Amino acid sequence: MKGIILHGGHGTRLRPLTHTGPKQLLPIANKPMSQYCIESMRESGITDIAVIIGGSGASKVQEYYGNGEKFGVNLTYITQDYPRGIAHAVGLCKEFIGNEKFIVFLGDNILKKNLSELKENFLTSDSAATILLCQVDNPTQFGIADVKEGRIIKIMEKPKNPPTNLAVTGIYFLTPIIFDIISRLKPSWRNELEITDALEMLLEEGHKITYHTVTDYWKDTGTPNDIIHANEVILRDMKPYMHGKTEENTIITGNVMIGENTIIKSNSKIIGPVIIGNNCMVGPDAYIGPNTSVGDNSNLVKCNIEDSIIMPGCKIDCDIKIRKSIISYNSEIVFKQENKDNKVFLLGEGSKISL
Repeated sequence: MKGIILHGGHGTRLRPLTHTGPKQLLPIANKPMSQYCIESMRESGITDIAVIIGGSGASKVQEYYGNGEKFGVNLTYITQDYPRGIAHAVGLCKEFIGNEKFIVFLGDNILKKNLSELKENFLTSDSAATILLCQVDNPTQFGIADVKEGRIIKIMEKPKNPPTNLAVTGIYFLTPIIFDIISRLKPSWRNELEITDALEMLLEEGHKITYHTVTDYWKDTGTPNDIIHANEVILRDMKPYMHGKTEENTIITGNVMIGENTIIKSNSKIIGPVIIGNNCMVGPDAYIGPNTSVGDNSNLVKCNIEDSIIMPGCKIDCDIKIRKSIISYNSEIVFKQENKDNKVFLLGEGSKISL
């Protein structure tokens, strides 16, 4: 079985974080979210994977993942010139897939479930597709499956009056039959080829679609709050380690992961779950509280942080509380006494500040 990861899209709901790169490279627990997709496929035995890229961040994806060797997979890059829909992106992979069954994984989906059993079941089944469904609180924001007596009878995209709360997640097991369906699809009102329309056409033409309801954690990380929540869940299940050093009068409790060459300086307190990357300086007098990830090469002094993501290369040197925040790469927040009354900001589009 082969795999496809969709790594395109504009990530408009995550601006300004996505102005300089694709959303799927934003880190969750210090690892790009799309890396979780690759690892999920690899753990189920799928190592031949196509990555759909496009837009200004395409080169960053290739730079990070390369040919996939260091991640235990073999990657092929396929370019989508413009976001024309999930079904369009899948259609670009017809030659790559050939006659094999395959899995499609949206690169911004986080799934805490081993796919091995589902993969093996699909390989031996006569289904044209198997989709993963998950109960959600806001079904009007998702593709929805109408299920009656254990059978999918209809699939629709973001219905105004959803018949169920079973969202179609961004993980699809498919057969090459889908390519003929995609070739006959008409663009939606968004001028995109919708994967939900392709699945609905499969049903209408008499093909069998089976489903699995996800009871493990699944998150479509489309908003900052989604990313912060996923960060919390991933951190909670990580195994603690200490590869750095601590000075006197430091407190470290809970599930804490500290990277190589990182120093926790005096009078600092780390309360897990927390991950701190390599080559960081934390403190003196810093508090890093639960559900926080700190990227490599960051320097945090005096600050008080919880429920946040600090990306690599950041410098924070001021006595402020940071909560439920995402601080992007190489950002700097420094308090200078001479600027106490006059604040100077240089902010990207879509930035929000609460003082």
